[in-house]
Amino acid sequence: MREEYDLADFKGGIRGKYAERYKAGTHVVALDPDIAKAFPDAKSVNDALRSILTVAKRIGKKKKRVSRK
Repeated sequence: MREEYDLADFKGGIRGKYAERYKAGTHVVALDPDIAKAFPDAKSVNDALRSILTVAKRIGKKKKRVSRK
């Protein structure tokens, strides 16, 4: 880091630009390269994970029904 900074170097910045987004919360996950290659964007990752959750919930319900008998 510099000992001293010239504030003129920081013109154009907007204070709190991402404050609302930060308050809402974010989750950053690093994907392995082979996985990232299969999912080009956040939407495709989210769609795949939602599909897995749906299947997992169905399997969980079936297991509960079977164990009650």
